[in-house]
Parts: sequence; C-alpha cells; structure tokens
Amino acid sequence: MIFTIAWRNVWRHRVRSLVIMTSVALGVWAGLTLNSLYIGMGNERLKIAIENEVSHIQLHHPDYAREFTQAPVMNNIQTALNQIETVEGVKAVCARTMAMGMLATATGSAGVQITGIQPPNESRVTQLQTKIKEGTFFTASKPNSLLIGAKLAKKFKIKPRSKVILTFQDASNELISAAFWVEGIYQTYNTALDEVMVYVNQPDLNKLLNLTDQAHEIAVLLQSDDFTASGKNKIATLFPDVKVQTWKEISPDTELIIATMTQASMVFVIIILLAISFGIINTMLMAILERTREIGVLMSLGMNKLKLFTMILTETLLLVLVGCPVGVFIAWLLITYLSENGLDMSVFAGESMGDFGFSNIIYPDLLPAQYVQIIMLVLITALISSVFPAVRALSLKPVEAIRA
Repeated sequence: MIFTIAWRNVWRHRVRSLVIMTSVALGVWAGLTLNSLYIGMGNERLKIAIENEVSHIQLHHPDYAREFTQAPVMNNIQTALNQIETVEGVKAVCARTMAMGMLATATGSAGVQITGIQPPNESRVTQLQTKIKEGTFFTASKPNSLLIGAKLAKKFKIKPRSKVILTFQDASNELISAAFWVEGIYQTYNTALDEVMVYVNQPDLNKLLNLTDQAHEIAVLLQSDDFTASGKNKIATLFPDVKVQTWKEISPDTELIIATMTQASMVFVIIILLAISFGIINTMLMAILERTREIGVLMSLGMNKLKLFTMILTETLLLVLVGCPVGVFIAWLLITYLSENGLDMSVFAGESMGDFGFSNIIYPDLLPAQYVQIIMLVLITALISSVFPAVRALSLKPVEAIRA
C-alpha cells in the first residue's frame, strides 16, 4: 500500500518529477564519465612512465644517485643482461650509459643528458623508434649519430644531418668534446624530457668515456606490473651488490599523480552528489508543502509516523531509481565508445598535455565495481536527502494540517 501511494504521488506532478529524474540521470552520467576520465588519465600516465621512461625495474651502482655527474658504472653488463632475461616475467631488458654535458650549436647551447643506448634492445623496452618525427633511428653507417628531442631541435633550429658538439667528462674526469651528427628528431609524450635528453649509440659514448663492457643503468620491462615485486626480489638476489628499484621508487611522482587523479575524481563526484541532494530536498519539501492538508488527513485517519516516514523515503527512492539506470546506461555507452576510440584532449588543451607527461589521447576506463560504487553513493545520498523532508512532514500536527 505504501509503495502504491508513493508511486502515485511521484506522478502527480509529472514535470517536476521528470526534472528531478533527469537531474539524477545527468548527475550519475557526469559522475561516472568524469571518474572514468580521471582513471584513464592515471592509467595512461602510468603506461607512459613504464613503457617510455623508467620501465618496471632499474639497476644502478649503489652510489649512482648520489654522484650523477661522475656516476659509477656497473661491470660485466652483457652477462648481467643475459641473466636478467631468464627471470620469470621479464619481457625486455637494455643497458644505458649516461653523461651530463653541454650541447652546442651555431645558434646556442644547452645542458643535456647524454644517453648511450643499444638501439635494438632500447626499441624493445621503450619503443623509441616509433617516436621518430624526422630522420631515421640509428640506421646510418657513420659513427657518432645522435637523436634529439623535437622541442630542443625547434629551440635551436636543428634539422636532420645537422652537426652538434657534445662536451662532457670521461671516466678520468677529463673534459671531452666530440662532434655528433643529428640522425633523427624524436617526440615522446613528455616534452620536458625531450628538451634535455639526447640519445647516441652506446659504443660511441663508451669509447669517449673510456668504458668497455660497462653501463650506468639497466632497465627491465616486465610482461605486466604484477611481476614487479617478485621480479625485483629475484633480480636483487642475482645481483646483491647492485641497487635494484621499482618504478614506484624511481618515479614516486607517477604514483602521486595516480593517487591525485583518484582523489580529484572523488571531489567532483561529491560535488555532483551535493547538487543531486539539494535538488531532492527542494523537490520533496515542495511536495510536502503542497500536500500538507492531505498528510494531515492521512495522519488523522490513523497513518502512524513510521508509515509516513517510509512513504516519503519511498517517493525519494522511486525518483532516484527511475533516473539512475538511465544515467548509468548513457555513461556506459559513452565510456565504452571512448575506451575503444579515445578522447583527443588536444581539442581542449592543445599540446599542453605533453608538458605534464600525458598523452593527448585519453582512454577512459571504469571497472564494474566502480559503477556499483557510484550507484550506491547516489542511493545513500537520496536516503540522506529524504530525511529532512520526512522529518518536516512528521512535525505536522493533524488538526493544523487539515486547516491549512
């Protein structure tokens, strides 16, 4: 009986009820869509950090971080690479030699990080060859080839086949200057790194640094992040005298960004829920004020306060239960489409996404449990919002309400 009365009361003012149902649907749609966008941005940032920047695991000399300008090296690199490849979950591994120095051109100079790479192995770990914007990826036969970031190349008006001078210290602290030829210009998702990072062939850099089978860094890409903890333990066991770190230790800012994305999405969800709650409170208060006489008659005929309270709550839940599935369905359709085709953020933000290490294409993502979480939050919000109007109805005195 309570349900029947509540259902009829909902449709006594169809326009008003449809407005609140529409607002609930729009609120649920907005909450789910925003949540999926933030999660998608976090996932994309993590993917970029692992696949293009730091990998899952890195190995360094124990003193590497404390003395980078004259960084100590690891020995027997090729043997180490072969051993790491046998660890369960390892997808690819590469070694890098690094030096801090100056890049000089006819138009100016800038401080850069010179990274000597093994092109075939580096391609498997970071897919650097797919980021070439102009020129080629270490296919030239002549020595001292170099890859330079698009932002740095634009700054100094550098083109493929241009000559640049790199100056840095070797292993004996002697100052070395060498001419390099720009073979290619690359562009990654992180323009800040593109401006300071140049890549050269590892044999060329090792020769100038007086190094042999040595390197400053080994990067390990795993088949999935699930292998990170076990992979670190196994590699640390193989190399007890080497510092072994996961991406969370190397790039804590990435983990912070992902956590911030989650918190930001919840802030927007809370704002949307507050908007829905004020709409519900306003609608139900108006309904009670319009039906003051009717409520007085019901109370005088014997409807107790519990039944009256239940009726108000049921009306509120009906408004939400009609609007909520519509919002969920629309959000599901949109999220499913965007998760496959992506959302091009350059339309809204230009190329600024790369300044913060994000891709211009975002793929929203939302797990079934997160759909349920938003729906439960909306239902809880509806119940809480209905309490005040229900208490207002309970405070009415039957005799005074009938005279109203």
